[in-house]
Amino acid sequence: MPEPLAPADLTQHYQQKIRQVTAEVGKVVVGQQYMLNRLLIGLFTGGHILLEGVPGLAKTLTISTLARVLHLHFQRVQFTPDLLPSDLVGTMIYNQAKSDFEVKKGPIFSNLVLADEVNRSPAKVQSALLEAMQEKQVTIGETTFPLDLPFLVLATQNPVEQEGTYPLPEAQVDRFMMKVFVDYLKKAEELEVMRRMANLSYSSDVQAVLTKEDIFGIRGLINQVQISDTLEKYIIELVFATRKPAEYDLAEFAQYVQYGVSPRASIALHRAARAVAFFDERDYVLPEDIKDVAADVLNHRIMLTYEAEADGVRTQDLIEAMLRKVPIS
Repeated sequence: MPEPLAPADLTQHYQQKIRQVTAEVGKVVVGQQYMLNRLLIGLFTGGHILLEGVPGLAKTLTISTLARVLHLHFQRVQFTPDLLPSDLVGTMIYNQAKSDFEVKKGPIFSNLVLADEVNRSPAKVQSALLEAMQEKQVTIGETTFPLDLPFLVLATQNPVEQEGTYPLPEAQVDRFMMKVFVDYLKKAEELEVMRRMANLSYSSDVQAVLTKEDIFGIRGLINQVQISDTLEKYIIELVFATRKPAEYDLAEFAQYVQYGVSPRASIALHRAARAVAFFDERDYVLPEDIKDVAADVLNHRIMLTYEAEADGVRTQDLIEAMLRKVPIS
């Protein structure tokens, strides 16, 4: 048997593996490096990710390709207005041969679950998804089943078409570690996509790079990344600035903020910043790491008033002002 790697060698080994994951996904998906980075942060810190973007930006393709590269069990669920909770989690069915009921598990029993157009299903389906996201378990009938780990919900929603959609409950939105806005490709990238996909003999074969054991190994190393007391307090100051803007020289936003972010935001900032540091091959967090993930962690958790919408004030405006004005003391 090969000797176990030393801690420093193990870190380098896993960082090389992460670069290989990016390269393998790049064989299929052109561009969208930012989205892939956020998906990997969610994977290695146990956080669910909500992707928002217009159709055709490779959101589904990126997630399905990533599942193949990670060698994880993957299920895609198309959310529709007539979707039932049992379509997602499973149900009890009658077995005539045994003259008894047995459990038929649904697609939620997977490692990576793509909830495509998640805002198209009503509250009952969202509540079924919520238990799986928070508790990592599913209740069918009188029995509760633990989900296989790692378990991650990667949801997409279309910001353009709002007819026939349901706003996600605030409690569910808060359980997404990050909400990532997916933008259009650059001209050169879209040219490459067009050429690649226009080739009728194009093949999207990729190699599996990581195993479940590798994923948990990387999580353990990210957990060892150091963050100073000063930066931990900086995270708390950012969180409190969303709740009481006037106390942080942000009085112009005070009338527009209905509710600030929850404590889940501070936890998510802490975890995501350490993941960014690890990806950059550091064992310590810099202020830039926190600022790098602040918008994605905070944007969906800040509730603005109707006046903000009328005046064209966005959560992004508040976050940018916070990052300029909240000091690192």
